[in-house]
Amino acid sequence: MNWSAIGAFILALAVMVGAFGAHALRDRLDDYAKGVFQTAVAYHFYHALGLLMVSFFPRIGALSESRAGWVCLLLLAGILLFSGSLYALAVSGVSALGAVTPIGGVCFIAGWLLLAYWLTQKIT
Repeated sequence: MNWSAIGAFILALAVMVGAFGAHALRDRLDDYAKGVFQTAVAYHFYHALGLLMVSFFPRIGALSESRAGWVCLLLLAGILLFSGSLYALAVSGVSALGAVTPIGGVCFIAGWLLLAYWLTQKIT
């Protein structure tokens, strides 16, 4: 899988969603929903940058392709579940969607911890 291209696309999507929230939703969301949306955009950006960064580790010999793929997959799942649920919560106001958010957070944590562990191991 071309994680570099996916990371670049997910970053472009973060810019688009952030701009949509700042302009199209400006007058439609209350302060709480705006904060939730901004949190979603911030975590979307941070972890998409991480995904792009990790995608280059095999090219510099810091991580195997397989291991980088697992980390990228966890970061992508985190973006979809964490930021995606917060986007949906902010726009819809359905608070039950917030129950999905921690699952995305666990994906983020697992991805970063796995990366930390594997970066301390011999490359295989």
